[in-house]
Amino acid sequence: MRPPMIRNNPMCTRINVTPIIDVALVLVIILLITAPMLTVADLDVDLPAAHSRDIEDQGYISLTVSKWGEIAVDEKIVPTVDSVREYLVARMNQDDQKDALVVVRADAGLPHALVRKVLEEARASGAARLAIATRQGGE
Repeated sequence: MRPPMIRNNPMCTRINVTPIIDVALVLVIILLITAPMLTVADLDVDLPAAHSRDIEDQGYISLTVSKWGEIAVDEKIVPTVDSVREYLVARMNQDDQKDALVVVRADAGLPHALVRKVLEEARASGAARLAIATRQGGE
């Protein structure tokens, strides 16, 4: 007589991770839905519209500040920050450009106080429209 056959019945040793994955995905979806709501204050704000225009199509005055603090109005070098006002007034009166856009081109390494002073002088000269020139991202 033969001994009875014992079948190898391996026990299931794996953990079923399907319910854990389901719960994790539900939590991720809840997070994705609620996160944008948490980052914005609940205030009624009318945001201004931004327009991208070519400056070459309109009259503009370039106000350049180098990394060494040298200032120029268009191509004329300005001796000091305090004399920016008179150079801008003269330039705006030159071709009757009272409403000309003044584009401030300042080096990225300049102290913010100098850029602020240049902007204050430009505003004091009567420039109603000011813009700060920037690089496009990644350039």
